[in-house]
Amino acid sequence: MKVIIVGCGKFGSGLAMTLEKKGNEVTIIDNDPEAFELLDKKFMGTKIIGIGFDRDVLEQAGISRCDAVVACSKKDETNALIGKLARDAFSVPRVICRLYDPRRAAIYRSFGIETISTTSWGIQRAMDMLSFNALDSILTLGDSQAEIIRTKAPEMLEGRTVKELCVYGEMNVIAINRGNKIFIPNTGTPIEKNDILYISVVCASTDHLKSLLGMD
Repeated sequence: MKVIIVGCGKFGSGLAMTLEKKGNEVTIIDNDPEAFELLDKKFMGTKIIGIGFDRDVLEQAGISRCDAVVACSKKDETNALIGKLARDAFSVPRVICRLYDPRRAAIYRSFGIETISTTSWGIQRAMDMLSFNALDSILTLGDSQAEIIRTKAPEMLEGRTVKELCVYGEMNVIAINRGNKIFIPNTGTPIEKNDILYISVVCASTDHLKSLLGMD
């Protein structure tokens, strides 16, 4: 996955190094050359000095070919501008913005932009947002007998209904995140492109779930 991060503060540098360690291609932008000193010396990603909302800088970073942009500069207004530019002008599939004022979250979401707010929680949350291709266990129930799984709907299920992932006594789709809005589906709800599925599953049936999702 190719990710562009704008802002090399504690959050941006931490996220950049975490993403790179997981095998992702990372480009990080900051207008202060000294900011890159926060990066580990082993960081092999691309570092670009420039203003994050400058089109030329973003194009230099390869925004037209990237999978995600994370805007985490020091100013909410700047992050919003970068996020909207990434979403509207370059059609980046996933856009995440760092917020200092969480009250603005609704405004960001109206632009189709996901938000994060704190440094320690934010790095892990961003990693979660960027890793829906595999099964992501977000909650274990009981004595590790069941769990709630979050995963991006595979292409093979687009247009089919939730019923195909509901097996009595084994698994059930309990919620869908579609366009940053979560709702409770019924068995006849069609699955759409980019849906994030929340599935409760008995741990013993995880392999069955993987098979239904085309992950085996």
